[in-house]
Amino acid sequence: MGERTLPVDPAPGFGGILLGGIVAAFIPGLDPDLHPDLERLTLELEAGRRIAQPRLRYRYQVDRIGLTRSRHRLLAVGERMELDLDDRATPGQYILGAVYAAGQLPFPARAAVMEAVRRGMHWRGTVGPALISVLSGARTWRAEAFDDPLRWALGILDLTTDGNGGRPSRLEVQRRFRQLLRQAHPDHGAAPAGAAERIAELAEARRILSS
Repeated sequence: MGERTLPVDPAPGFGGILLGGIVAAFIPGLDPDLHPDLERLTLELEAGRRIAQPRLRYRYQVDRIGLTRSRHRLLAVGERMELDLDDRATPGQYILGAVYAAGQLPFPARAAVMEAVRRGMHWRGTVGPALISVLSGARTWRAEAFDDPLRWALGILDLTTDGNGGRPSRLEVQRRFRQLLRQAHPDHGAAPAGAAERIAELAEARRILSS
């Protein structure tokens, strides 16, 4: 690992979002048999324990002579954030680099950043705004949203694909969104408890099906 700028205040901060985003982007390329070892590694580093050679093959190395240089960034694009990630090395190298970087952060912020890293491990959607929202802790989606975002979105809006597996039209999505939004909104008689969460789910489902 080389130079790092990882602001974590308030935790997980932009640094934690970046590290979690790196893991989410490259986790599909890591052997699933190694996922339990990776999760254990995050817990050991979070607790500040001394780490033996992990089964993930790569180890932490201070000497960087002769190594390929990569750069990962979290960028502000207008009012939103985007991940700008290199892809010159292997998924395992990038994932371990992110995990070890999180493990070297000051203790008060380390737990929140490691939680963002673990959220990235379990993410199965696109690397975009929904991921950044989840990593920031602004919204914790149910597991179904990670495993199959399209199916989750269809379920939230109570829509189905056509006979050929195609998505519903944008008009159908918008019409159903407005109908369910009215039902969920306290201004139209819905219970206030849980309304914000329900509305957030509807909005995210509309975004997935409209993208």
